[in-house]
Amino acid sequence: MSITTTTHLNFRGDAREALEFYQSVFGGELSIATYGDFGMPAEAPGADKVVFGSVAADNGFRVMAYDIPGQSGGSAASGSTRRENGVTLTGQPFFVSVRGETLAEVEGFWDGLSAGAEVVEPLAASAWSAGFGMLTDRFGVTWVLDVAS
Repeated sequence: MSITTTTHLNFRGDAREALEFYQSVFGGELSIATYGDFGMPAEAPGADKVVFGSVAADNGFRVMAYDIPGQSGGSAASGSTRRENGVTLTGQPFFVSVRGETLAEVEGFWDGLSAGAEVVEPLAASAWSAGFGMLTDRFGVTWVLDVAS
């Protein structure tokens, strides 16, 4: 028996833009269904928002997302993340972790995700990895990227 876990991100109206961005970074197939696709009248506010969305790539990347009804303005993640005195301080309940096999692979993902992001910890060699970095993307999602040891 095996299972698969997939990060499911909640947005306030930006799910489509975020999913398209993540597809541009990680590749894969984008799938989006709107509230209107499931019967909400087209003229109703929010009918064009994402009720089920995903990106699935052959490299193993998987993420799902949706727009919280009646909300607007980015990710539902709350709080900021920062480094202070050698430790990570955050108000967020989770980070999304992406681990690659090579530094070059991780650098490619880092370069894509860092567009418009706030870098928490620059991607660099660490005591436990050939490359480790942390950033909060323009949608408010904090990502941890590293190279498998």
